[in-house]
Formats: sequence, structure tokens, C-alpha cells
Amino acid sequence: MTAPTPLVERLKIGALNVHAIQAGGQKLDGGAMFGVVPKPLWQKRIPADERNRIQLGMRCLLIEHPSGPILVDTGAGNKEDAKFKDIYGIENEGGNRLTMLEDGLAQIGVRPSDVVLVINTHLHFDHAGGNTTLDPELEDDRRRHVRPSYPNATYVVQKGELEFARKANERTRASYLPHNFEPIASANRWRLLEGDGEVLPGISVRVTPGHVPWLQTVVVRDRGETAAFMSDLIPLTAHLPLPWIMGYDLEPLRTLESKRAFVDEATRGGWKLVFEHDPAVAAGRLVREGKDTVLQDVIAAPRAAVLSP
Repeated sequence: MTAPTPLVERLKIGALNVHAIQAGGQKLDGGAMFGVVPKPLWQKRIPADERNRIQLGMRCLLIEHPSGPILVDTGAGNKEDAKFKDIYGIENEGGNRLTMLEDGLAQIGVRPSDVVLVINTHLHFDHAGGNTTLDPELEDDRRRHVRPSYPNATYVVQKGELEFARKANERTRASYLPHNFEPIASANRWRLLEGDGEVLPGISVRVTPGHVPWLQTVVVRDRGETAAFMSDLIPLTAHLPLPWIMGYDLEPLRTLESKRAFVDEATRGGWKLVFEHDPAVAAGRLVREGKDTVLQDVIAAPRAAVLSP
């Protein structure tokens, strides 16, 4: 029997076990990922394929908390068709009709029914697609039955983000798919936040606007150690320079100020940073070297089979 592909890297934050799970891969246009940064600069850090797409990861976080397993973001899920997956280069299929996220949870020993809280950084399909799932027992050619993927969990997001997703326009509607968040509302499972604050002891969120107006970064603290799950504030290690900002960001100048404040605090505090979309680096720490900020104590990502070598 072939051993399962390793999908998980364990991070120790104080006494908390925190797991970075490679929930699949996707490929997006390199120019869109780097905005006004010229291609000759960004392609030195991450090469493009023949369609000008760069390889991304889709990393989620599982926190073993005294309250129970806490999941941060849910990947792309299993509801999209082959055309959608080709456009966005999504490869996240696991074994036995599961997703790679579910395979990663299984490697930790966590079942979907064990998860007590799901925190969405925002509701784009590659971050919240796994909130809901097709029920294979009820799916047939005539209907698609979608239900919450984590039946015993409360789902957490900024109230402003849910409202923003529901008012999607021509620029944003391709990223906000109602079947990723409305079934959660129908099941009365949302806990809506209004700004920064503690979600559970040791787990807090802060609004870091720019990519979308209500993007939230998740911060985990225990016994003097801190980790931050940055979502699309700093999706790749290549986005660490302040002006390297995605073309996807709706308010890039707000991203710049969010990054400036975040990088300063994370560097001064010695935080461990977890990158959601970097295909090769799961986490690291920022340190000052003269006028520069560099990443040290790098934790390499598991080499999931769908990711390019």
C-alpha cells in the first residue's frame, strides 16, 4: 500500500499544537498576483507557466485548542466543475471522494465532526469553498444538495465581510460564490464579528483591509509565543516587500498601510508567520537586518503531489 502524501507541518506555539495543512494547489495569473510589479522582477522569485500562471498553495490552519479543534479557512472545497478548476488551476482532490483538506485533517486524527469552530479570513472561494460540501448520498443528476462541511462547528467571519459578499458586483462576484456561505446562514451557524477581538482565549482576529475591506488576520498566542495566519494580506513570501501587492486587491493603498503596521509589529514581536498561498514555504519569522527585513527559521511546506516541483 502506498503511504499517503504528507500534507501537514506542525508548529508549536507555546503549549498549543498548530498544524499547517496543504489543502491543495491553484494557479493564477502572475501579473494579477503581483499588480504593478514588473514581470522581470517577480518571475525571478516564482516562475510562470506557458499560460503566465504561477503555482500557489492553499494552506489552512488547524489549532488544537482546549475548546476543541479550530480550523482557519477551508480551501476550495468539492463543489466546482472541471471548467472552473481549469480556469483557476485548482487541484485539491483527496482519496475516497474527499478533499486534500479532509485528508490532512485525517493525518492529524481530526474528523470534520470534531471541528468546533471554523474561522474564515474572508469568503473568497479559495478560502471558504470548503465551508460547505456536496452530500454524495443526496446528489444526483437533477439536484445538488449542499450542507455545512463541519456539522458541529460554529463559523466565524466579519459581519462586514458577509454583507460585502452578498452585495458582490461585476468586479467581485467571481470570487464570492453564495453556495460557500449561504448554507451556513440557512443552518444558523454564523458568528459574526465586528472588528478586532478575541474569538477564544489565545485566538484573536484583527481586520487588515485592502485585499477586501473586511479581510481578517488570525493571531494565535500562548505562553509568550505568537503566530499569525496572514491570508491574503501577505499571501506569498514574495509579497513581503511592502509595495509588492496583488492586482486582485480592491484597495491596494489600504493593503500597503495594513502590511506596514503588521510587518512592524510581527518583526518587533518575533512572531511566526504562516503563509496561506506560498507553495514552498509554510512559515517563518521576520527579522531586521540593517534596513532590510528577512525571513528566518523557515519551515518548508510539505511537497503535496499536485504542486509543481
